Amino acid sequence: MANRGPSYGLSREVQEKIEQKYDGDLENKLVDWIILQCAEDIEHPPPGRAHFQKWLMDGTVLCKLINSLYPPGQEPIPKISESKMAFKQMEQISQFLKAAEVYGVRTTDIFQTVDLWEGKQPFWKDMAAVQRTLMALGSVAVTKDDGCYRGEPSWFHRKAQQNRRGFSEEQLRQGQNVIGLQMGSNKGASQAGMTGYGMPRQIM
Repeated sequence: MANRGPSYGLSREVQEKIEQKYDGDLENKLVDWIILQCAEDIEHPPPGRAHFQKWLMDGTVLCKLINSLYPPGQEPIPKISESKMAFKQMEQISQFLKAAEVYGVRTTDIFQTVDLWEGKQPFWKDMAAVQRTLMALGSVAVTKDDGCYRGEPSWFHRKAQQNRRGFSEEQLRQGQNVIGLQMGSNKGASQAGMTGYGMPRQIM
């Protein structure tokens, strides 16, 4: 990672506002879940936003996380690289984001690659957005309840399921008949005797 000097002016103000949204307690919960979920010998990072960023920045842990939410043999990212090259790391983050969206995370809850990876101005790191994506991922996993989630169900909010009503073909036909009758009741009506708006009405 390239060394960066201090931020000045607007850039520092923006970065400080972003950092205020970061939740240190949530970081601890996410780290615990990721390590448990991956079920691998993943090193626990030191506490703090910068360490959390560095832990996730190469995309390796993220790819292992999304793979662990699928049954063996159905992993969306079959090959995970531990390359130190920047473009490879950013590519893996992008792969995770695409896989997370396919898994069910809403587009509005997906962070941008530059939110995690070291970016240049006018891009600022937004680790709060990264936390939001991981929370959304955990919520989808708990809601799916397909046996792949590892951890306490109470760690994430279970999403409300859509209550879809099923109608038989006969019920649908009856509904169409009702609509047809309602439309038919207007037949025979005419505009006779009506005048245009603002025009005087002739009295015979």
